Amino acid sequence: MASKSETQPAKTSVMNLRIQPSARDLIDRAAQAAGKNRTDFVIEAARREAEAVLLDRRLFSLSGEAFKAFTAALDKPPAKNPQLKRLLGTTAPWER
Repeated sequence: MASKSETQPAKTSVMNLRIQPSARDLIDRAAQAAGKNRTDFVIEAARREAEAVLLDRRLFSLSGEAFKAFTAALDKPPAKNPQLKRLLGTTAPWER
C-alpha cells in the first residue's frame, strides 16, 4: 500500500484567516457532514468558487489577429455530427 506522502502532494503554503466564530462553527458542521476536516473542506470549496469565477469571465482581450481567427471560427458552419443531431432531436425525460 502506498504511503500518504506517495499519493498526495506535499502542502507547501500556509494561509491564515480571521473568521467569526459563527462562520467557523457553520463550516465545521458542514465539513463534518461531508466527512472532511475543516482545512480540506475550506480548500475544496474555495477552489470550486475560484474555478467558477475564472470560468465565468465574460470579458477577455485578444490581439487583432487573434480576434479575426476567433470570429472566423465562430462564423464557420459546424461540422456534421449525426450523434448530436439525434441527441438534440430527442425529447427530454421531463417532457415525456
